[in-house]
Amino acid sequence: MYSIFLYTAYSSLILFVVTFLIAVLLRNNGIIDILWGLGFVAIAWVAYSFTEPSLAKNLILGYVTVWGLRLGVHIALRNWGKGEDFRYQQMRANWGRHWVIRSFIQVYLLQWVLMQIVSLPIVIGLTGSLSISPLLLIPGIIIWLTGFFFEAVGDYQLTVFKKKKSSKGKLMTTGLWSLTRHPNYFGEATLWWGVALIAFGLSGNLLVFIGPIMIDFLLLFVSGIPMLEKKYAGRADWRAYVKKTPAFFPRLKVG
Repeated sequence: MYSIFLYTAYSSLILFVVTFLIAVLLRNNGIIDILWGLGFVAIAWVAYSFTEPSLAKNLILGYVTVWGLRLGVHIALRNWGKGEDFRYQQMRANWGRHWVIRSFIQVYLLQWVLMQIVSLPIVIGLTGSLSISPLLLIPGIIIWLTGFFFEAVGDYQLTVFKKKKSSKGKLMTTGLWSLTRHPNYFGEATLWWGVALIAFGLSGNLLVFIGPIMIDFLLLFVSGIPMLEKKYAGRADWRAYVKKTPAFFPRLKVG
């Protein structure tokens, strides 16, 4: 497994370096957001090439591929023609003449390291040799499907909402967004637990759960919910939305 992990790490590092060079030419670090999902797809396919196929391993490969491609395409279409995201613009302004080297270290290299941690259930699961129990496989499938539904449908609903002229300046508070303020983040976190559960059944290795734990930490406390909600702090409609809608776990809608 260790040698395969090195292969996947090197493969994803090449992707990050190439993306960094393109970003320098375009002066747009926002393209790394597209790479996040695609990088996991590359890792999954590299790891899969070293293993003996099985139903559960095919599911991990398929789940990661579908998730990663959908996310990459979604972000690419969302950002098309809009220039560099404000977060990276602010970083560029703060870093001044050191923005190139600091971008590589603090944006690309850091995300690459995080990707290696989050991808542990992928690599460990695809290199596992155990026969998975249905008691782990079926819940893993259900959890992944639930997470993917919330992420994909949540993103779609928000995209449709933003395209309407009548939505300008308003908050998305209907559909899945009436159950949780961040259905896409909830979905992202949930589907990784599904992958980890299947990977655990294939390997018996508790390290597979480091991946979803890291995702939960990032979304709940670092670059996910805190950063996005800070943008809306102070708005009256946001305060009203917060009072009736949980931040992460969906509430059961009654009536």
